[in-house]
Amino acid sequence: MRFWRFWFNSVFLSSQYEPARFIEFVMLVLTLLLLGIWGFTQELPYMLLCLSYAIGAAISMLVREAIAPSPEAQVSRFTALLLLLISLYCFLDFL
Repeated sequence: MRFWRFWFNSVFLSSQYEPARFIEFVMLVLTLLLLGIWGFTQELPYMLLCLSYAIGAAISMLVREAIAPSPEAQVSRFTALLLLLISLYCFLDFL
């Protein structure tokens, strides 16, 4: 029970102190879950929703780094641009 209480407190504090990063984390977790579901079902709506979450998380990272740069800004921007390019390419490939 202590483990779950510690985990819940960590999530709660992280959502209060860095809400943008918390939302990005939630979007990326949903992206991975939907990608896993798509892997089993091969249905298009799961993949499109996965790509939409990935694009949203990448844009959120780029905006957050433009407003308030962090010490690891270059790595974060590179990761966000790579995620954005791959997601947009896959999204346009499906359309």
